Amino acid sequence: MMRGVMNRKVPKEILDLFEKYMDNKVRHLNRKDAIHMLRAEFGLDEEQASTMFDTFDKDKNGQMSIWEFQQFYVCMGTQPSNPHSSAQEVVQKFKDIDADGSGKIDVNEAKEGLKTLKTATGRDLDPKEIEFFIETTADDDGQIDLGAFTNLLYRLKLYNAPPPPKDVKLKNPKKD
Repeated sequence: MMRGVMNRKVPKEILDLFEKYMDNKVRHLNRKDAIHMLRAEFGLDEEQASTMFDTFDKDKNGQMSIWEFQQFYVCMGTQPSNPHSSAQEVVQKFKDIDADGSGKIDVNEAKEGLKTLKTATGRDLDPKEIEFFIETTADDDGQIDLGAFTNLLYRLKLYNAPPPPKDVKLKNPKKD
């Protein structure tokens, strides 16, 4: 019965994967079980899985709900036939941009790295857009971790706006 109710809102492949790690039909995984799932199913190492858990545990209750997992799954761009490949592509792209290997992307690395990424329409990002995406993704210390980077890639997959006019400044909604 519970599965039928959940099935109407969560795609079957997401639900099936999550259910492999659930106990007693509880729709949450504790941190340890969620990290185990992220490692086993997506090929993440302990630190990467922990960062992803922290990023997608939106209510910060120490558990990953089916809804939080669905957000991770959608952002990761996972293909049901091979979830490892999508996760590893994101991790590899992150590592490529993290030139100093610190585990975080700083502003300079982000500026260079975002020049190599494309919008949903396949065009290069304008320098104003690069600044905007860095400002809206970086933490208070100006750093981007793997979880924030995953969200950034998802935003870029959806971003299909034309380049901004030369005389327009893009506003950061986090600062308004």
